[in-house]
Amino acid sequence: MTSQARPLRIALLTYKGNPFCGGQGVYVRHLSRELAALGHRVEVIGAQPYPVLDAVGEGVTLTELPSLDLYRQPDPFRTPTRGEYRDWVDALEVATMWTGGFPEPLTFSLRARRHLAARRADFDVVHDNQTLGYGLLGLGLPLVTTIHHPITVDRRLELSAAQDWKRRLSVRRWYGFTQMQKRVARRLPSVLTVSGSSRDEIIEDLGVLPQRIHTVPIGADTRLFSPDPSVPEVPGRIVTTSSADVPLKGLVFLVEALAKLRTRRPEAHLVVVGKRPEKGPVAEAVTAFGLEDAVTFVKGISDAELVDLIRSAEAACVPSLYEGFSLPAAEAMATGTALVATTGGAIPEVAGPDGETCLAVPPGDAGALARALDRVLGDAALRRRLAAAGRARILARFTWARAAQATAEHYREAVAAQRLARAGAKPGRAAPTQTAPTQDRAAQDRAVQGGPAGDARTVEAPGAAGSVGSNR
Repeated sequence: MTSQARPLRIALLTYKGNPFCGGQGVYVRHLSRELAALGHRVEVIGAQPYPVLDAVGEGVTLTELPSLDLYRQPDPFRTPTRGEYRDWVDALEVATMWTGGFPEPLTFSLRARRHLAARRADFDVVHDNQTLGYGLLGLGLPLVTTIHHPITVDRRLELSAAQDWKRRLSVRRWYGFTQMQKRVARRLPSVLTVSGSSRDEIIEDLGVLPQRIHTVPIGADTRLFSPDPSVPEVPGRIVTTSSADVPLKGLVFLVEALAKLRTRRPEAHLVVVGKRPEKGPVAEAVTAFGLEDAVTFVKGISDAELVDLIRSAEAACVPSLYEGFSLPAAEAMATGTALVATTGGAIPEVAGPDGETCLAVPPGDAGALARALDRVLGDAALRRRLAAAGRARILARFTWARAAQATAEHYREAVAAQRLARAGAKPGRAAPTQTAPTQDRAAQDRAVQGGPAGDARTVEAPGAAGSVGSNR
């Protein structure tokens, strides 16, 4: 085996790893499995909620790098007891929460920096999954970072949906970490993203140079998400995956569309894979339109149950105002369920042309959603045609195996660029020095000196897990 083909030792970092609540966790779960299938050794280093990983031979391990887990259920925004504090990073985490900010990207990056400093010889490359914290600059290891989409987009949409100055102030405080992410992103030598739309947003919002950004689409687990004719369609059933309290997901417009649709098709009903909101715009819309019996929320179902739920639907719907990729669209199409989706963000890149692989509507337009869903529910031949074309598109373009192969190529480029830089040569593609802002250097040094890597726990990755949450 040549050195070029030598398997890589990869540190895959994720500050939130739950694979059933958030696209970042799904990314780590599937990418690590497929990288291991290619022969690489992947050590996922993550904080709570810890990643649940699919073991492929001995190629994947999990190292738990604990935070204070301040947002855990059933006591989110808790104040830790005195005995829980281990070092100054823990104090920083609590202080940031107390002032209304979100500390985890920064504090995870500082803990990861300390851990990696003690283990530089164990890894060929570090892959950061959208932490973008100061602690990741100047690591002394080749670094590749995935930015699914800039969180500044979420910030803008939440600010626009805020109903008063108090809410706007709260949103600005919570998203204060995006300023750090902007500064870090501009200093990264190699950024991966999942779509052309996200690439454009990263350039515009974060100021990353275009030549440093590489688009590597992700995809669906096509072995799991697949058609099964033995599962009967339920008349009028529409399925969506959504975080109900996140304006970006556009669920409130789908609820309004359902109300319009039921005037023509009273059997139409919606199943939301996600947590039922107790208050907020979605809960208010369900009540206002009298849809309590027509909208069901499901949470904590297994992978198999999720797939059968999608198979049972006459239509899957992605009503988002913006998506950096849209795993729910890819998974529905792979399952062979007709898709109705908006044109928000990267969704058209995944879902394909209107009328061929999906029915596409403008984001934020409840009337257009209702009309498209009416077409799909009323035309079995259209459903079959969209379903077949949609699955073919996913198989041809968007699979995790393809994503892993392309990602590994960028790892090798990063390794080669750093080797050349250390030798004093200039690589063909500019490899900027990974240095932190001056004001953050002291903090990074303290992070390295603040303690050993012994607070991390390495375990073998468990097998495929069984529950599904709200925001795939």
